[in-house]
Amino acid sequence: MRVIFLMILIALSSRSEAQFWGAKSPRPIDTPKDSLKRGDFTWAPELSPEGPIVVTVNLDDQYAYTYRNGVLIGVATVSTGKPGHATPTGVFVTTLKDAKHRSSKYNNAAMPYTQRFTSSGIALHAGGVPNYPSSHGCVHLPSEYARLLFKESPLGMTVVVTDKSKNPVEVSHPSFLTPVYTDGKVQPHERLSEKEAYRWNPEKSPTGPVSMVISGADKRMVVLRNGVEIGRCKVSIVNEKDSLGTHFYVAQTEQNTSGAKSGPSMQINWLALPLQDLRYNETSSHPFLENRIKIPDAFLKELATVFTPGTHILVTDAPILAGSTGKKMAVLSSYPKGQK
Repeated sequence: MRVIFLMILIALSSRSEAQFWGAKSPRPIDTPKDSLKRGDFTWAPELSPEGPIVVTVNLDDQYAYTYRNGVLIGVATVSTGKPGHATPTGVFVTTLKDAKHRSSKYNNAAMPYTQRFTSSGIALHAGGVPNYPSSHGCVHLPSEYARLLFKESPLGMTVVVTDKSKNPVEVSHPSFLTPVYTDGKVQPHERLSEKEAYRWNPEKSPTGPVSMVISGADKRMVVLRNGVEIGRCKVSIVNEKDSLGTHFYVAQTEQNTSGAKSGPSMQINWLALPLQDLRYNETSSHPFLENRIKIPDAFLKELATVFTPGTHILVTDAPILAGSTGKKMAVLSSYPKGQK
């Protein structure tokens, strides 16, 4: 009996140990994604050594794409949430990194190289990649890809999850559609009065990552820093009856000749991602490029003082004001209390 008991303990222990999934080394970066087999990946961080990182996960084709400063540096096959445990769509930032993380929900299961991006525990981590959705909501990555990404990426990295939905209001954006305090409590909306074109209070949150959302339904732009609203303004939309779609922009590093690292003299390029139809190497029109969104000049001058590499802008047809009609969006704090 004692021998059987020990064998059971060993078996249970081995189940909790981390397994190795997928290829042990990357394929060339120019490998067509359709040529990547189960567990394969590409990785070439030297193509863009510095700048903000964005990981996009496509639920429809089961691939993850890693960009740094606007340059594609890696593609991997993934496995996302199975039926009944769907991986949430939207724009998120990572709030926890733990190379040796274990699940508190699923029998202490090993989740190597965890990068959590929702408050409910959804994360990028090493896991099985059988070429179809099989997880309980997390994004499973090939083990070596997960390790390499973990090594390169900072806490607060942007994660975009899309299902190629044609209806933009079906995409939720938990990071910053509604202002929240750093303790996770929802900050009440303070509507602009009819006499106010904009409001600007950067002192409410002096430091931290800057996120912005523009709502076509409400004709409003809301600016948050470290999850706290610091400004909002009224905007006008050219051809407002036409959909804006759902687009995500992240500021990339490009310093001008003045040598400034931020502020009005900083020349910033933007990586633009169309969330409703994000495809490999696909080009798409964007409302910024078409000059469809008009922001007051005075507010633009204020914005220029907070633009830094990694600043996010989300453009959506969805409403963001309290009392507006339309599908409501989930709300999470980008940086929960105690995390930096």
